[in-house]
Amino acid sequence: MIVENPASALEVSQALIRCPSVTPEEGGALDLMESLLKPLGFECHRLPFSCEETYGVDNLYARLGASGPVFGYGGHTDVVPVGDANAWSVDPFGGTVVDGKLIGRGTVDMKGSIGAYVAALTRFLSSPEVQNLNGSLNLIITGDEEGLGLNGTRKVLDWMTDKGEKMDVCLVGEPTSNDVLGDMVKIGRRGSMNFALTVRGVQGHTAYPQLANNPLHPAINMLHNLLQEPLDSGTEHFPPSSLQLTSVDVGNPATNVIPAEITANFNVRFNDLYTSEQVEAWVRERLHRADFDYDLKIRVSGESFLCPPGPLSDLIDSSILEVTGVKTELGTSGGTSDARFIKDYATVAEFGLLNDTAHKVDEHCTVKELEDLSKIYEAMLKGYFKA
Repeated sequence: MIVENPASALEVSQALIRCPSVTPEEGGALDLMESLLKPLGFECHRLPFSCEETYGVDNLYARLGASGPVFGYGGHTDVVPVGDANAWSVDPFGGTVVDGKLIGRGTVDMKGSIGAYVAALTRFLSSPEVQNLNGSLNLIITGDEEGLGLNGTRKVLDWMTDKGEKMDVCLVGEPTSNDVLGDMVKIGRRGSMNFALTVRGVQGHTAYPQLANNPLHPAINMLHNLLQEPLDSGTEHFPPSSLQLTSVDVGNPATNVIPAEITANFNVRFNDLYTSEQVEAWVRERLHRADFDYDLKIRVSGESFLCPPGPLSDLIDSSILEVTGVKTELGTSGGTSDARFIKDYATVAEFGLLNDTAHKVDEHCTVKELEDLSKIYEAMLKGYFKA
């Protein structure tokens, strides 16, 4: 796929959207990225990773320059499925502009950000004031952010460590804006854990409860114990931690049968007062109060983290203000992202397009938002390298 004007955020974003890169398919998106970055002088490495547990994934690492400081960008070209394609007003992979809006799967999450950044890089590196780059640039582009995340960014970071590749700061282009472009920048994220609780008893007839052991009764007490008091009241940069039940099931269609077991699933989004181990201890202590045997399976999606306000968030804030006049808010809301891996390697912050249509039918942004985002990214590059 050829991009006639790589300095155009719209053209690059359209080309990326036209790559059907539903996780874990590469779909031509990384090939396109290489074709855009190599002419700018970037050394590109394709990094396919796999493991027994899941699918293989192709990733891209690119670097320009050999000295510090190093400004990094983290993004993903994989997208979620389109769902019912007939529900879309246009081809989900067409990159179509209608009434000033760019529509397509991945437009805001997050091919539009990548397109805006590549266009900003193209303009920045070709500007007369950038004769010799005072530092280096690198990009991590993964194909496994929307999936399990096992063979993407975290393994690229391990590869970088082995090769001695570093970042001082990293911008992640997730869609962070709420009502207008630039009103929210993420400087951290809550941790996330999924719990699967199983309480087993003895099945029997409701007329003879003495011959059965109803697991519903202790399970109700367990769930009540989890919900009757909050985990905390929040911190300076985080909202209160939240426990949400997602399902409760006994699989029992009969009205006269005591069920043999009950299962319940719940998710905990936790702030920087906790580690995942501390959340698990909090949950188990409340389950134990019911004094009944249970099984608990736990999957940790990510730990909470915070990169306190500093030079990177100040740079993003001033660049947004310069381009749009919007005063940004620093927040930690939303789900997990690959920033949870990058924060162990560099100071990280997330900033991108409006998030209101992410993963929806007719996912879109306005062309102006896309162009302004690219201008903000260019202002960040100039500010960081004092160009």
